[in-house]
Amino acid sequence: MGNTALLKEIRKNKWLFGLLVGSGLAGGLAAIFQAYYLADIVNGAFLGGMGLSGLSSWLTVLLLAISVRAFFIWAQERVGFLLAARIKTDLRQRLLARLFMAGPVYVDQERSGELINTLTAGMESLDAYFAKYLPQLASALLLPVAILAVVFSLDITAGLIMLVTAPLIPLFMMLIGGWAASIQRRQWTVLSRLSGHFFDVLKGLTTLKIFGRSAEQVEVISRLSEQFRETTLGVLKVAFLSALALELLTTLSTALVAVVVGLKLLFGKLYFHQAFFVLLLAPEYYLPLRLLGSRFHAGLASSSAAERIYGILNDVERPPKQQGQELSDSSGLITVSFDQVTFSYAERPALRSVSFSVGPGECLALVGPSGAGKSTITDLLLGFIEPSGGSISVNGQALTGLNRQEWLKHVAYVPQFPYLFPGTVADNISFGMAGTQAAVEIAARDAGAHEFISLLPQGYATLIGEGSRSLSGGEVQRIAIARAFFKNAPLLILDEATTGLDPQNEATVREAFFRLMADKTVVVIAHRLSTACRADRILVLEQGMVAQIGSHQELIVKQGLYSRLATAYRGAT
Repeated sequence: MGNTALLKEIRKNKWLFGLLVGSGLAGGLAAIFQAYYLADIVNGAFLGGMGLSGLSSWLTVLLLAISVRAFFIWAQERVGFLLAARIKTDLRQRLLARLFMAGPVYVDQERSGELINTLTAGMESLDAYFAKYLPQLASALLLPVAILAVVFSLDITAGLIMLVTAPLIPLFMMLIGGWAASIQRRQWTVLSRLSGHFFDVLKGLTTLKIFGRSAEQVEVISRLSEQFRETTLGVLKVAFLSALALELLTTLSTALVAVVVGLKLLFGKLYFHQAFFVLLLAPEYYLPLRLLGSRFHAGLASSSAAERIYGILNDVERPPKQQGQELSDSSGLITVSFDQVTFSYAERPALRSVSFSVGPGECLALVGPSGAGKSTITDLLLGFIEPSGGSISVNGQALTGLNRQEWLKHVAYVPQFPYLFPGTVADNISFGMAGTQAAVEIAARDAGAHEFISLLPQGYATLIGEGSRSLSGGEVQRIAIARAFFKNAPLLILDEATTGLDPQNEATVREAFFRLMADKTVVVIAHRLSTACRADRILVLEQGMVAQIGSHQELIVKQGLYSRLATAYRGAT
């Protein structure tokens, strides 16, 4: 059994895999020499009447053979671990790069717990494939051939018995392979489902407790755990059954060789040294095949995990290309134009022939009911997705033709629910961008965050993020806004950036935004009427289409969708 995709990973580390196989083969050949000199010593001691002094040279060689064999067994394990570590590192980097390139749109459609399980337990399960199963497969193909050649030179009958019985082991493995593979896949599926559900329960624990549904989720997790227990027991049953069959088969085959050799020795058709040597080689002949059988199930588990890993690598829709042009306009000003842009999620239309433009010094507010297409427009601007129809241009250049990494340097984005990474406050504001501590503090002042940051135990050096000091929602929002101020990009994309702020801080941040917006292009998803009415123009979306566009006063007069939304907002407040 060999997973084609996993076998391709060997190509990048051919020399290491060759060293791994060579170590196994060298250890096997050392075992042949070990058996040969052990037979010589026993023959010389019991039949030749040799003393310790006469056997000392043979004992030295035997000790050397044992040492060499032990060394190559150790070397095989070390090289196998190194090979597996290199391949896992490369695969994990490729998988993470694929997820990062695919962007949050794809990741949001997947269960976080299942992805984490794939990146951790799934990757670690590949150890057994590269460090144990594959080298054992190579040893099972090469070493028995070498031993068989030696045995045939000593006794043809014993060689024929070994030759006939050896194929029964891989035949048996092939017979149970399909059954075992299906059970292993089912076990991995249940484990992924359990991991994903457990992660979701932890993230939503507050909601579950408030609505009194936590006990119900305990039952769900218990049921999934029971399914995992049953599938794991099924895997173990198959493993124990196959191990029993393999041990029985190899034991009977070895016994058959021993009987034939014993009879030939009894009737004088074989010398004791030859008979004993063949008898010592018989277990060594079947040992690689037995070990292959025991590691067969570990290889199946790795293949099951690999299916999910390569499913992500191969099945994810190709992300926007990284290679492309840079903005030819070096003025630092951005004009964005949508021309009949359409986009669909799994054949569900999200945008239908949307056209608009926004330029430097202008603020465009996106307004509309939930699901109208506001977030899709920002995802398109950020390059997370590409339009299925129409075109998006930046300063006259097609957005799809720009290098995405270079393009994102021109964009600052503040989501509605920002995330702070483990690190200091200053690190979260500068976020890897070049700048001085003074620039960080200026950005924090502009965002209305300097005052509360100064009250933290270590000020800007205070550790925040997951596992560190907790901040309020408004404080997190202001640090995210300070991050956008620090970047000072010509295009600002804001998802109701003042959410969570008290009226006083909101007014401070709004004034700062008006200063920042000078000569910049701003697109804001407006959830509040107060945000929309301050924009230069408002784009009203409905079911993925442009329903209205104009200023606040113009749209109020028209008595359309915007007017109804504004009336509903006033009624709610």
